[in-house]
Amino acid sequence: MTVPTSLLTAVPPYVLLAFAALAVLALPRRAGHAVAALATALTFAQAVLLGDGGTGAHLATTFLGFDVVFFNVDQFSLLMGVVVGFLATAAVLYAYGSEAPTWVTAFALTYVATTFGTIYAGDWLTLVFFWELTAVTSTLLVWQHGGEAVRAGYRYALFHGTGGTLLLAAVVVHFVNAGTFLFSETAGIHPAATVLAAVGIGINCGFIFLHSWLPDTYPRPHVAASVFLSVFTTKTAAYVMYRAFPEGGMWLAYLGGFMAVYGAFFALLQYDPRRLLSYHIQAQLGYMLAGFGLATVVGEFAVVGGFAHLFNNVLYKSLLFMAVGVVVYRTGVEDIREMGGLWRVMPVTFLVYVVGAASITAVPGFNGFISKGMVIDSAHEVHNYVLLLDRGLLWWLLILGGVGTFMSFIKLGYYVFFHGSATLSPDDATPFQTAGMLLAAGACVFFGTPLTYGFLVDLMPFTAEVAPELHPYSTSHLTESAALLVSGFVGFFALKRPLGWLAHHMRDVDAVLFPAAFYLGRGSVWGVTELWAAVDRATMALAGAAMRTASHPREALSRAGVDVEIRAGIGRSVLFLTLAAGVALFAFLLV
Repeated sequence: MTVPTSLLTAVPPYVLLAFAALAVLALPRRAGHAVAALATALTFAQAVLLGDGGTGAHLATTFLGFDVVFFNVDQFSLLMGVVVGFLATAAVLYAYGSEAPTWVTAFALTYVATTFGTIYAGDWLTLVFFWELTAVTSTLLVWQHGGEAVRAGYRYALFHGTGGTLLLAAVVVHFVNAGTFLFSETAGIHPAATVLAAVGIGINCGFIFLHSWLPDTYPRPHVAASVFLSVFTTKTAAYVMYRAFPEGGMWLAYLGGFMAVYGAFFALLQYDPRRLLSYHIQAQLGYMLAGFGLATVVGEFAVVGGFAHLFNNVLYKSLLFMAVGVVVYRTGVEDIREMGGLWRVMPVTFLVYVVGAASITAVPGFNGFISKGMVIDSAHEVHNYVLLLDRGLLWWLLILGGVGTFMSFIKLGYYVFFHGSATLSPDDATPFQTAGMLLAAGACVFFGTPLTYGFLVDLMPFTAEVAPELHPYSTSHLTESAALLVSGFVGFFALKRPLGWLAHHMRDVDAVLFPAAFYLGRGSVWGVTELWAAVDRATMALAGAAMRTASHPREALSRAGVDVEIRAGIGRSVLFLTLAAGVALFAFLLV
């Protein structure tokens, strides 16, 4: 049976999720989470059904005198809607199984709702509105946990407030030049707004040196909140980056390549498991941005590779945060050096971790192998700055990022599940935690096997153009993957000791950035306060001197060395001095 498009678009998903968030607070915990899971599942079903001929601009209207589209359905927004709805359902089940407070789930649903508003926006004005709301709702999700999360939440809010301001400025410049906010009437952001848009969106994408909010924030809140946070802000930012720069650009491709190396390198130095995973968000975003950037050279194949990697990353990154979250939830330990041997007592968690790690490291048979291979294949076409083996710099950056990724997840799995003898004996995942993880793990396998990866391609834009060119299980791809995996395995155990030394001595930019921002802010407040106090003291001193001169002119003249006799009463000299003092005071205050 075909569902009418008008029925599917009558209620935008963000409205449904906003009411579900209220239901979570109003109903008993079990009933509220059931409503939340049902609402997110409906948004997933809505996106799937809209894919069958429901594309177009819906809820197009006028707002504040501007043409806007509150619900825009095209190949790109549908792709995002499918994966966001699916993962949000798994995350709600996981939150219930992790005993997340109802406020966590409520804030998470509002966060998902604003994410849907951003991805289904059909114009820049609507997009910026929901983009800012996403920053607010995610900050509330961080703050809810209290403790260290509060301070991290303030830093998070400052970063995203800055990014949102820059993006808003870019949108204003775009409108002044293009005369419209609508996506359908412009191809990306106007060139005059390029730098503002790139930096504003780049903060949420975790550009190098603008990324420190990411590993600082995501390890702090409740483990269930980290699952939601790990997925939506950064992947939505990658999607918006494509909206702004659909033609790509080698600047974006190379920046993505360096992000892949930078994130993987710093992940290798971490012992907090969620902080390690946070750095890999930056690294994996590098592959997405590289794919989008390569559109300028390779065309649609690179774009599809970037979006396929975005889609897959939502699945395996959330799965990894779930698996690590179970370990933290059950043990209360957040240092992997204090774990070890847990595969014996947590076999389910270990199994889903292996699926997530195999997916992110592009092991054949898992979804990351398909999408990462597409991006690396696209980089094969670029021969700028040729290095070893007649390969260009971008290709080598993506390969190094892949090796570093494999080393990171050998490290994480080794320390958590194998290292030493088991000193902890926690229970395994709860039934609802297991349900959420199995949903994500099943999707990672389904979209990666040789028999079923075609379903991933069918979800992508430009399917007809790209499908004939895609041969992920060719001999060359399998050989390249095997070389990456062997290099990563050997590299970790060969460099294990030097990496341990670097972990204690190598610091990221936040070691300088956060103290500098703190002391600069405090110094600015002190400087403004003291300047005002100095002006106030000088003004009061001048006023006091003027009053004393007017009241005792003879003494004032005497101190000035003028010996005159002033007659009783108010003479011309007194009036003159009073007037002069008043004019001087007025002039000072005026200046």
